[in-house]
Amino acid sequence: MTKNCPRSPIFRIFGTMEFMGTGSRWEALTSMRIFVTVIAVLTLSHPLSAQVDNPENWQSVLYADHQLVGKIWSSREQQFISPDNLWPSLISASYLLLGEKHDNPDHHAIQLAVIERLISDGAVSQMTFEMLDSNASEPLSRFLETEFASDAAMQEFLYWDEQGWDWQFYGPLLRAAYDGSVPVTAGNISLETVRAVYGAPTPVAIADIFDAETMAKLNSDIDESHCGMLPESQFPPMVRVQQTRDFTMAKNLRVPDGMAVLLAGNYHVRHDLGVPNYLLAGDVQLERKDIVSLALLEVVADENEPARYLEQFGAQPAYDYIWFTPAVSDEDYCDSLR
Repeated sequence: MTKNCPRSPIFRIFGTMEFMGTGSRWEALTSMRIFVTVIAVLTLSHPLSAQVDNPENWQSVLYADHQLVGKIWSSREQQFISPDNLWPSLISASYLLLGEKHDNPDHHAIQLAVIERLISDGAVSQMTFEMLDSNASEPLSRFLETEFASDAAMQEFLYWDEQGWDWQFYGPLLRAAYDGSVPVTAGNISLETVRAVYGAPTPVAIADIFDAETMAKLNSDIDESHCGMLPESQFPPMVRVQQTRDFTMAKNLRVPDGMAVLLAGNYHVRHDLGVPNYLLAGDVQLERKDIVSLALLEVVADENEPARYLEQFGAQPAYDYIWFTPAVSDEDYCDSLR
């Protein structure tokens, strides 16, 4: 029997998930797809403030007049901050984790503005994409040495999964890395690895990351994100796949010097449940303050308290910063499945 899962905050973070895919098909379970072009509306002189100061630049229109739209909440300072005040934390990070809801064009526009400025400042040593899996690792080793006649040629070179990830969103980000001579690594696991992980025991390096209470939370989130339709027996292998993804992102993100940037869904960049925990486990010299998580979150009607969006589990806030944007849709994805 399908559980009655309400329009939960978890869908703000990543929508309805398909954990048994490569992680790419996190879109709404509808036949309609949204095609928009990520436009370069943000200049290098004021790349972070332009989106806030010019509301007409928002490409998503739902709740565009919400009082939180365009604001940045600092969980570190427990107050709103300006884009200019956000920048010192971003530029000084050893690891910068940029979250997103995959189908929101404004999230990608903001990411592009951040990335272009970081690259312009010479701050980025590497970029890791959730949207690229291990099948792209070999071509990525030749990425910066390869000449591309077009973006379509780059897309083909990277074995891009267009069915799962809209190139119009991610192509500009990869082009920025290429033009800035920034190495790119794949953050995700292949479908073949997903299948192997699903049926195998959990490796000790992953199993020891979280306590029982946190594992129960991961199981609960798997249940909720699948609209309560999965049998409980499926929770452990799906959590194992989720953890393997986070472990792989952390492993492929590590660099000896400079800043590494991860582009991934908001759930992956959570301090309390995601990639930061695997980074810390793999480097005893690393401190949590060296990892900065910036979530790009859609606003929700009648929810005006920024701290409520943190969805904090335990003592550790999920994100260091939240940048609020309009929403793409307020559809209850689970309704179509009941």
